[in-house]
Order: sequence, then structure tokens, then C-alpha cells
Amino acid sequence: MARGKKRKKQSGPFRKWFSRVVKTGLVVGLLGFIALVVAVMVIRSSLPGFEDLKSSPNGQMIRVLDVNGRELFSMGPSYGQWLDYDEIPQVMIDAMVAVEDRRYESHLGVDPIGIARSVKVRLERGRWAQGGSTITQQLARNIFLNNSRTFGRKGREILLALAMERKFSKEQILELYLNKVYYGGGAYGIDAASRRFFAHSAADLNLAEAAIIAGLVKAPSRYSPTADAQAAIDRATVVLRVMQDAGAITAAQAAETKPTAVELAPEPRQNSVRYFTDWALPQLDLLIDETIEPIEVWTTLDLGMQRAATNAIQTGSPAGTQGALVAIDRDGAVRAMVGGTDYVTSNYNRATQAVRQPGSAWKLFVYLAALEAGYTPNDIVTDEPIKIGNWTPRNSGGRYAGDISVRSAFAYSKNTVAAAIGNDIGTSTIANMARRFGVTTPIDTNPSMVLGTSDVRLLDMTRAFASVNAKGIAITPYAITKVSTMKGDVLYQSKFDGSRVLVDPWVAAGITDLMQTAVNAGTGRAAQIGRPVAGKTGTTSSNKDGWFLGFSSGLTTGVWMGRDDAKPVRGLQGGRAPAAAFAAFMKVAVAKRKVEKFDTELILPDWQLEPDEEELYGAPEDGIYVDENGMPIETGQGLEYDLEGGQAEDGPPQLDQDWIDSVLGRGEDETEQAEQREDDDPPADRPNDPVSILPEPAEE
Repeated sequence: MARGKKRKKQSGPFRKWFSRVVKTGLVVGLLGFIALVVAVMVIRSSLPGFEDLKSSPNGQMIRVLDVNGRELFSMGPSYGQWLDYDEIPQVMIDAMVAVEDRRYESHLGVDPIGIARSVKVRLERGRWAQGGSTITQQLARNIFLNNSRTFGRKGREILLALAMERKFSKEQILELYLNKVYYGGGAYGIDAASRRFFAHSAADLNLAEAAIIAGLVKAPSRYSPTADAQAAIDRATVVLRVMQDAGAITAAQAAETKPTAVELAPEPRQNSVRYFTDWALPQLDLLIDETIEPIEVWTTLDLGMQRAATNAIQTGSPAGTQGALVAIDRDGAVRAMVGGTDYVTSNYNRATQAVRQPGSAWKLFVYLAALEAGYTPNDIVTDEPIKIGNWTPRNSGGRYAGDISVRSAFAYSKNTVAAAIGNDIGTSTIANMARRFGVTTPIDTNPSMVLGTSDVRLLDMTRAFASVNAKGIAITPYAITKVSTMKGDVLYQSKFDGSRVLVDPWVAAGITDLMQTAVNAGTGRAAQIGRPVAGKTGTTSSNKDGWFLGFSSGLTTGVWMGRDDAKPVRGLQGGRAPAAAFAAFMKVAVAKRKVEKFDTELILPDWQLEPDEEELYGAPEDGIYVDENGMPIETGQGLEYDLEGGQAEDGPPQLDQDWIDSVLGRGEDETEQAEQREDDDPPADRPNDPVSILPEPAEE
């Protein structure tokens, strides 16, 4: 008995200690649980609402598309279109749950089994090699925290995850997660990732594509298809195997799904396309109100034409020179724009920013004004030496053909005839014609301006030729057809305005006749492409600039080549490299278009068919004059000109008979090219046969 009492007495203190520890533990645990519940409830009450969390994070995403919907360029983080839970493909949900959080449906926001497994791997390998975070924890970290690996951040992450599970449903958490997580390549959310990597909405994801996207979350920079396509495919194969193990798909489905067969979206172009986007995107400020929503900008650019344009400039520009090309469709849509031989080395856009002398390409305006004043393509003019004030223009090679038609004078780019026409109708009339057709740079009105001494932009010149192609209707180049939100709400839609008439159709038909002859038999023969082409060459003094501008099958293209420092380039003539580059581009650009013949039939107005001398020869004060900057000068009560609308408002144009005393000499305007000719001077007994009397066409 005594021994039993002693044993009981000895065990008493231990029992009391153990009991105290248990009770203390229970109390501490209960207090900790209460504190945890209180903390979770406090955090829950402070969490933003579901609709607030759906809003996009900082930064607007602008996605720029070509005319066929292919991505050209993107700015800012890409968030794509928000997909509601019932819009997300089930294969995408199954893939993400299987690979990131297999017990997602059963845990309360934190997965103890996953944490235990992570700790076990940490003890075995001596480093954190496997995460134990649930989808809810990852969402909490992405929205509220950072990626620092500290126990403090992990504790806050757990509390937030528990609070989010109390505030939101499992479906809401998955919806937030799939629409907000980063998937690489600048894409946040499955829709942005799908559009970035597969070029279509996430609503259309198939199993293989869903496996690729689900595999990106673990390491976006490593498994992104834009970084390593093979690594992304290999990771997708692992995801399919995990989905099979989790029972999300069958073995047969896993076997027949081939990530290698997935067609990845091509990488957005970062070279010559940027010339276009740099010009187009600033126009958004004028088209839409400021918005923070992600938007899609649909442009006029055709990637196929852009590639052809880039190739034509890069391969066709003479060594040491730059080149630029603009192609405008019949409604003003810019289909291709190349501002230099390489955007990476020089982002200066020579198509829209550079101002250079156009040479004889300027004769478009000279002959437009002449036709409007009463000349016709078949009229006879005299190619002979001429002196205007102290200025004596001359032709290339110093040869003169005598009496020839207006058509031949234009086709063979006769400088003396252009000078005589300018002297006849007045250089101010020509300047106004250029203004009417969209030239925005200052225009001089000296006699030599007929040979292209005023600086111009390639875009303006191409616009002018496009307006001729449109039979005299004003064409305004534009780059953006539509702007919409990712949800499809249209913020802007372009509309074509064909109401502004610059010249009568018979004037446009006449100049088209002249330009077609220039390509068929004149200085622009290198621009032939096997279908009707109308165009004009241009070369400046000492071969500093070479131009060719023309149109065919509704597409108008302008090409410029030269050096940025304006130094001479040996052999650079508009009828050579620029015309050849035009042809190389147009053969590709219009290959699938219908062959169109030009309407060159002249239906002349009564005032021209039955000329009235008083009507044709008004007083000098009835004309229109411009200053050295191209601004109109009021000189009398005569013809009124609408600069904005670009049309004459009252009757036919008057001929200006004034001589202009100021002189601008251009002694080096025409280069010596006599050695290039093979024919002798034309016989004097055949003055009216331009085909037989003209030598082979020489560049202006």
C-alpha cells in the first residue's frame, strides 16, 4: 500500500505539469484561432469588392492591328478582354487547377498538404524547390503583395487568402486569377496570352493551347513561347500528364493532344512597321477621348504590302543612300509606309518628315494647271531654247525637238516646254494647283519653280497623285480605320469623304493620259509592271534626289531615294532606281487586284470647245497669286479659291499673262547626260512627228 501511494505521489507533479501544458496549449490555440478569425474577418471587411478587383491595373494597353487583324505593335501591359467564369473554356480551368492547385475545391484558401510537401522538399534539398501556394494565395500575392521571399510576406499572403475565400466564391477567385495572372510576353490574363501567342480570343482555346498557357505560370520568362517555343511545348506536355493524373482528361485525350501542332502567332514586326505606327498612333488624340481601357487600333496597313515595300527599298536603294515609300489606296488608306532602309539604325521617317526637291515630278502641277487652263494632250508646243528674265532653262543633254505634242513634252520631261507653260499660265496658278492637291510646304513662285525647286514631302506628293488617280477627287491619307475596346465597343470608325472635287474629271483624264505615256514610252519605262501604269519621274540637280510616283489598279505609290546630307549620288535618277523599286513593289502589291484600264477620254467643257478670247484671257488682276510661302495675295475681284476645300468656285481659270521679274538661276539643275544618248538630233523635215523626232527619253 505504501509503495502504491508513493508511486501515486510521484506521478502527481508530472500529471499536473502535463495537464497545465495541455490546458495552456488549448487556451493559446483557442486564443490564436480567435485572433486568426478576427484578423481574417477584419481583412475580409477591408478587401475591395469583386467588381473593383476586375478593373485593370495601372497602365493602358494599346494593341495595333493591320488591315487583316494581325498584330503590328503593342504598347503598355496587355490585359486583353475580361472573360466571365462561364465564358472561360473548361479545358483552361481544368488545366490550371490540375497544374497549380489540385485540391483547390476542397481547401479553405491554404493547403496544409501542399505546405507540408514544400517543407519536406526544402529539408531534403536544402533549398525551396517546390511551392506550396494555392491559387488563392497566388492571386492574393499578385493583387496585394510582391514576390519577396520572406516569412512576413508569406504570413500576410496566407491571411489574405483565407479572407478572400470568405469573401468570394471559388468561381469568382478562379475568374480573377485567370484574368489577372502574368503569362509572359507582356500578357496579363488568359485572353491577352491567347491573343499574344495564338492570335485569337481565349474563349476559343483548345486543350493543347490551354496546356501551353497553364504551363507558363510557373516561370513565364522561361516557358513563354516568345522566349523559347520548344520549352513552352515541353512544359505543355508535362501539364497534359498532370491533367491525366488528376482525372481532368483521359489517357486517350492526353495521347491525341499534340502541343507541337499548335500554330503560334508570328512575332510582331519591330522594323519598318514602326515607321507607320509612329506616324499613326499620335492621331489617336484627335480621334477618341482619353480612356484607361485597353483598346485595339485597327489600321490600314497591309503586312504583305509592307514586306514588299521594305524589300523594294532595302534592295533597290543605291549604296550609301536612304529610301522611302508610301502606298495609298483609292480611298486614302495607307497600305505601306517605309521611312528608311532600317528603322533600328534610324527612326527618322523620310516619308512624312523629310522635305526634298521633287525635280520634274513637280510637273504634275504644271500640266494640271495647263490642262485646266485650256491645253490638251494633243496640242502642239515648241521645244526650243527659251529665256525668262535672266533664267535660261535647258533640257537634259541640251537637245531640242522642235514642235511636239503636250503629251510628248510631258513624257520626255522637256524642261523648256514646262518653263514656257509656266510663263504662259503663271507660276502662281501652278502654286495654287499644288496647294489644292495637298502640298503643305512653302512654295516659291519664281520662274524656275516649274522644275521643282520647292521642297516637298513624299506623303504630300503621293497624296496628290492619288487624287489624280481618284479622277480629281480629294484624297486624304489616313491610317486608322477603327478603334474599339477589348469588349468590342467602337470608339471611332473612319468614313470616306468623296465630296471635295479638286479638278474636273476631264483634267484628271488628261494628266493621266500624259502620265501613262511617260511610263509607256518616256522617262518612266522602268516602272512598267505588265498592266496599265501612270506616273512621273523626278531628278534634282546633280542627282541629289530621285523620285517616281504613279498608280495602277487603284493603288498609288511614291518612292524617293537620296542621301540625308543631300550630297550628289552618281547615277541616281528617278527613271532608274526609284522607278525600279516602284515596279518591284507594285508587282506584289497589285498582283491579286483586277487589271484596270485608265479612263483618258477627254470630254471637254463648252468654254474650251468654243473658246471665247475674253474668257480665256482675263486681265492680270483677275488671277490668283501667292507669296513665297504659298499664301494667297488678294489682287482684285476675280476667281475665288477655297484653300480648305481645294476647288475653284466661279468659272474656268483665267490665264495669267504677267512676266515675273524675279529670277532664281539653277545652273546645275540639269546634269550633263549627252553621252547617254544614241540618236542624233531629229531631222528638221519631220517637226510634227514626236515618235520619230524624239531621242531615247533622258531623265530630267
